Amino acid sequence: MIRKLLTGGAVLALSTGAAMAEFSLTILHTNDFHARFEPISRFDSGCGEEDNQAGKCFGGSARMQTAIETAKDRAVNWLLVDGGDQFQGTLFYTQYKGALAAEMMNQMGYDAMTVGNHEFDDGPEVLKSFIGATNFPILMSNADVTGEPLLADDIMKSTVIEKGGERIGLIGLTPQDTDELASPGPNVIFTDPVGAVQAEVDKLTADGVNKIIVLSHSGYGVDQRVAEGTTGVDVIVGGHSNTYLSNVSDRAAGPYPTVVNDVQIVQAYAYGKFLGELKVVFDDEGVVTSASGEPIQLDRFVAEDAGTKARIAEAAEPLEEIRQRVVAEAADAIGGERDVCRAMECPMGSLIADAMLDRVKDQGIQIAIQNGGGIRASIDAGPVTMGEVLTVLPFQNTLSTFQVSGATVIEALENGVSQVEDGGGRFPQVAGMTYVFDLNAEPGGRVSDVMVGGAPIEMDKMYGLVSNNFVRNGGDGYAMFKTAENAYDFGPDLADVTAEFLAAQGPFTPYTDGRITVKE
Repeated sequence: MIRKLLTGGAVLALSTGAAMAEFSLTILHTNDFHARFEPISRFDSGCGEEDNQAGKCFGGSARMQTAIETAKDRAVNWLLVDGGDQFQGTLFYTQYKGALAAEMMNQMGYDAMTVGNHEFDDGPEVLKSFIGATNFPILMSNADVTGEPLLADDIMKSTVIEKGGERIGLIGLTPQDTDELASPGPNVIFTDPVGAVQAEVDKLTADGVNKIIVLSHSGYGVDQRVAEGTTGVDVIVGGHSNTYLSNVSDRAAGPYPTVVNDVQIVQAYAYGKFLGELKVVFDDEGVVTSASGEPIQLDRFVAEDAGTKARIAEAAEPLEEIRQRVVAEAADAIGGERDVCRAMECPMGSLIADAMLDRVKDQGIQIAIQNGGGIRASIDAGPVTMGEVLTVLPFQNTLSTFQVSGATVIEALENGVSQVEDGGGRFPQVAGMTYVFDLNAEPGGRVSDVMVGGAPIEMDKMYGLVSNNFVRNGGDGYAMFKTAENAYDFGPDLADVTAEFLAAQGPFTPYTDGRITVKE
């Protein structure tokens, strides 16, 4: 059967012929929540209660609870799903791992979730505990978990749930390079998303299911590729790229929904700032006849649910002493926006790289590389708390020092700029060096004019580098560092290093200084 989005005129024409049963389903969706249980600022970092009461904050579980309940009330049939990456991002995750996320998602009535790469940050053990605490299915089609005993019986590739007397097929996706992005261990094998989705669609279709939704933590670009390369998918609920889709905002990356090959693709940015709300109407053959909606911004106009707010406040009590400690002062906002730090030099990237290099410069280290994907928020002007620093750098990464050749440094930079168009987290923020990259060149041949300490890099010379232990051990595609010489991965926590460097500067004025040049 060829799936086709019927126009309004086509729907009217059909209504004059044989009577057709319509099924309306409102898909409520979140993605990339990253433990933002409390309200956030416009910079996606912490937002104090005074600012919250003044209407300056967004999101938080208490607003999300209200928004979900209100949306359910106005829907004929509803489905609540998550596009992955509930884990990691604030002290809540450090303290509770996945337990608080499971509690909140159960309370809000989620129907299903796909596995995000950050669900593997602490290995299969923590993911298994999270799955055991949830009362809804966790899905992942493009991974073979049969060799991992902790997960073999806990993760399904797809499932069928019933809504309003209709059977809905749900399929999960996670990034194919999760083994580079997180710590799934050696027993989980990730595969191409297109073939994995089609295989599950075929199974569901054979079982008589004709309404199929993919929960995809794979990014906006991959979602479009999956839509183009498969048949039988109706809707893709996305995540991973933190993409904001909208029909009313000029800041949106595309329309909501984005339609590719008659597949409705949606995503709702990140950090609980929005609740996606897509109303889809199917005919009795399972063909989408209309799809419309808009992400709901969880701002001051969405009331906070009192019970949820009290529960989050209770959970926050053990975190307060660490979080409220003022460690530095910022003379201006320090920009750490995702789309900037994964594409060019950004103030937060330069700060972190300089902090790393400053800490180990007396050890003969010349170069610092920080992956842009490890930078998770900005910091606003004024007093800087440890909680804010930990929101920027939540992964508990340690400093790693090692030696590699100049040729390996070039190889690392080429890897770092190879996915700029897709917002890849491997983008290299640097210190102690400068480089140029050409966006018009093919990946693998983009980097030029590399200077270390003001001198051209020498291919055969050995250089001392500092990075974080995730990158040094091959994360974000930096496999060339796994065999580095004299590697030591057990330095101080990167967040502590950055906080101490900030404190030593007095009121810190953010900067970029041309260490990375982009040719377009």
